[in-house]
Amino acid sequence: MSRTRDGRRDSGPRVAIIGCGLGGIATGVKLKKKGITRFTIFEQSDGPGGTWWDNRYPGCEVDIPSHAYSFSFLTYDWTRTHARREELQEYAGYVLDRFDLRRHCRFGVRVESAAWDDRAARYDVRLAGGATEPFDVVISCLGLLNQPRYPDWPGLEDFEGPSFHTARWASEHDLTGKRVAVVGTGSTATQVVPAIAGQVDRLYVFQRQPGWILPKGERDFTPRERAVFRRLPVTQKLRRARLFYQFRVAFKGYDLHGKRQQQMLRQCREYIAETVDDPATRAALTPDYPWGCKRPVLATGFYPALNRPNVELVPHAVTRMTPKGIVDATGTEREIDVLVMATGFQATNFLASLDVRGIGGVGIHDTWKSDPRAFLGITVPGYPNFFMLYGPNTNGGFSIVAQLERQAEVAARMVVRMRRRRLRAVDTRTGAAERWVRWVDRQILRHTSAMEANCTNYYHSESGRNVTQWPKPHGEYYLLTKALPFFGFVGRR
Repeated sequence: MSRTRDGRRDSGPRVAIIGCGLGGIATGVKLKKKGITRFTIFEQSDGPGGTWWDNRYPGCEVDIPSHAYSFSFLTYDWTRTHARREELQEYAGYVLDRFDLRRHCRFGVRVESAAWDDRAARYDVRLAGGATEPFDVVISCLGLLNQPRYPDWPGLEDFEGPSFHTARWASEHDLTGKRVAVVGTGSTATQVVPAIAGQVDRLYVFQRQPGWILPKGERDFTPRERAVFRRLPVTQKLRRARLFYQFRVAFKGYDLHGKRQQQMLRQCREYIAETVDDPATRAALTPDYPWGCKRPVLATGFYPALNRPNVELVPHAVTRMTPKGIVDATGTEREIDVLVMATGFQATNFLASLDVRGIGGVGIHDTWKSDPRAFLGITVPGYPNFFMLYGPNTNGGFSIVAQLERQAEVAARMVVRMRRRRLRAVDTRTGAAERWVRWVDRQILRHTSAMEANCTNYYHSESGRNVTQWPKPHGEYYLLTKALPFFGFVGRR
């Protein structure tokens, strides 16, 4: 990492970026802006976008406003308040090309493992197919919601019709005139249901536990609005700042003892009363737990879709499948043609598809013992030169893209530090990591106590600890990732 053969200073450590979603793209941009050009972005899919490449279900769109769900360093001509999947995929490609990152990408290549070689101070990165390549630094940008959670219902394999998870949507199956069951009422299901309700003959929506829902308010920007945003980029920045401020106010609702909690509950109940026609359905859709215990859902079309005569809400868990149908907890069987599983993801199983080995060959999953934790949600002691985006306790903060951008900045700063100080390795101080985790745990109990109430959510590991959520608005994470990194890392020449 010192000089090339012709005497010029080289461009820094060789970096492997795993994943070309928005996190991987942000990392590439940050590295390139800092003069680090020896990096490769590995992506197992055939194009950029990450979750917006993989998820192709009907109605797929973001539930965070577009001007917040985007990078701070680049304005964009968004067509909608909340971008659809196709536009988000276009955005990923636009940023990739805007910063000339496509030549760094290797699409259709899956990384299986990264093993630290202490003597050589590098990672041996093994690709699917068996090839191994050396890298000084590995930055995982695999995301949080990328491993579908499949149910283990008895008889599932015996069902005779098509069955698929929403994250693996089987577009070859035409749903027109079919009897369809959608299992789940989370964010994905609330987009799928209104998108297919007018197409199918009969739609059964299975709900194990209701969630608090408010309308999203999505719409197309008017030509005048788009013209203003294009000609006056500062208006995009002002809109973005306002959105983050509004979330800071709403975030107070996660405190069980605050006034905002009661305000959120009242708004949600009023929305149910105003939108859902049938009294029994209204009752079934009303949770008995605090707002914010589950991830709050923003969906404008879901409740109206339940009013359709061909749509039935089944407020019971699924217990088993038969060759011709689906059985709920009351023992009632409904014959269906197609099964759609909107059953979520393995959110607490961080780095599920990647075998990371640190000092002494110890695997990161063995270190965690089903209780993932990381300094700033980015690094783990004993795993030098390894960084991850969307790590433990970083989900939330309003816009995950803003969170990813900060994490990419931290990783890039450490790579630059390695180059400037001629360091072979940068590791995390154990004490700093432990103090960070204890602080996060305290903040969760203090500021987001609703997440710890009695409901079923994806936040908690087997130990019962909340391992996914960031307990404050994004601004605090921004400041902490500015101030703390240099205190938490130790270098080695």
